[in-house]
Amino acid sequence: MDIFDKINELYDKRRKIELGGGDEKIQKQRDKGKMTARERIEYLLDEGSFVELNPFIEHRVTDFGMDGKEVPGEGVVTGYGTVNGRPIYLFAQDFTVYGGALGEMHGKKIAAVMDLAAKNGTPFIGLNDSGGARIQEGVASLDGYGHVFYRNSVYSGVIPQISVIMGPCAGGAVYSPAITDFVIMVEETSQMFITGPKVIETVTGEKISSEDLGGADVHNSKSGNAHLKAKNEEEALNQVKQLISYLPQNSQEKTPVQELEKEEDFRPDLADLIPFDAIRPYDVRTVINEVVDHESFFEIHPDFAKNIVVGFATIDGETVGLVCNQPKHLAGGLDIDSSDKASRFIRTCDSFNIPIITFEDVTGFFPGVKQEHGGIIRHGAKILYAYSEATVPKMTVITRKAYGGAYVALNSKSIGADLVFAWPNAEIAVMGPEGAANIIFAKEIQEAEEPEVTRQEKINEYREKFANPYVAAGLGMVDDVIDPRETRLKLKQGLNMLRNKKEERPTKKHGNIPL
Repeated sequence: MDIFDKINELYDKRRKIELGGGDEKIQKQRDKGKMTARERIEYLLDEGSFVELNPFIEHRVTDFGMDGKEVPGEGVVTGYGTVNGRPIYLFAQDFTVYGGALGEMHGKKIAAVMDLAAKNGTPFIGLNDSGGARIQEGVASLDGYGHVFYRNSVYSGVIPQISVIMGPCAGGAVYSPAITDFVIMVEETSQMFITGPKVIETVTGEKISSEDLGGADVHNSKSGNAHLKAKNEEEALNQVKQLISYLPQNSQEKTPVQELEKEEDFRPDLADLIPFDAIRPYDVRTVINEVVDHESFFEIHPDFAKNIVVGFATIDGETVGLVCNQPKHLAGGLDIDSSDKASRFIRTCDSFNIPIITFEDVTGFFPGVKQEHGGIIRHGAKILYAYSEATVPKMTVITRKAYGGAYVALNSKSIGADLVFAWPNAEIAVMGPEGAANIIFAKEIQEAEEPEVTRQEKINEYREKFANPYVAAGLGMVDDVIDPRETRLKLKQGLNMLRNKKEERPTKKHGNIPL
């Protein structure tokens, strides 16, 4: 035997590993509309850039018939490559090999590539497609999960972490995606749940399908556990590419600046987009799209807590994070879910040096027994905490209403906003003119000869005195009252002025956000 025999042996072993569970199982995967682990990697990464790590790793289990059983690649493919020229590390679970079940060495492979991603300050992508823990390995498989969870947590805010759910994700497996920055699911073929339909039926008697229990629609619209959904796997992987384009490599770097054609800063349409009548609804996305670079807005969590809109965009090629009240839903008021959604997004932006722009048109925190008993105080406090904690450039544009505690919570000067602009029609007050007049002038209205006429007079008096931006501007709570048509220009100038912002916080281990 010579060196070429050994080389041939190497390639034979590689081919066997690359075949995964074999042709029959690969075909079953494709029949479900799913790609194989390697096909997903090939689609996501730049052509020819993938470098595989630890392909020859093997389990060491001898119980339950596993002695001598081959598990090619341990059911997971790991390595690194580039996306649009930028390096990333990743893993892709191989459902054709023991259902992608995670065992001790499977977990070790993932942990090893995560460590490399953190050491190199590089985004980490997880392509999840697994039946859960490998039962034959018992507690060792649970330990494998633990090593992954630990790294998800420790590297949170250090490098961007993105999870794509491309098949089943059950039991302990769901906690790794839940810790990562973004979760993307594929309609019909991916699910997440702690306990599956059969267990639920056995324990509680409830009958439900896997899709209704933990499918993409459920987690994008009801639970909020997923940020994005895709019609197929290609679309999901395209969303990963798009996400990465807005993010820096790590927390020590700034976001990449996109090379774009120069756009006109003066936007005449902004003067007419928002109804002057404070109670008339509109879609805040029309305002966002008029301010940011053309077709650059990428919404996050579009189907969850629709009364607030969050997402990434660029202004003059520079990434910004947007947090915007949506008057089209619940009059833009803040409830439990929207508070959670906004807080998480604000902290994500702050983790990765992305300036935050807030478009404010808010009536207040949503009233009701259900909200109070559900903990709106605690959840609302998360927004206050997130904005106060953030040290990135923070700008607010008050487009119409800014009432009460919600005004304070949504990046007011008092909690650390760098720049606050208001449109001339903005109403900044403790509450709306109608409610305020009823309280302040209750006795006068009650004793008047024509109570309704007096009431309207007092509403107008309050509106004239307080429900305008100039009182707040006179107190330094608003930096400038601006022409709506110049909003993009003012934000662009603000971004340039705040580019080198540095703000220190008191030395501490970490804060204690009200969870």
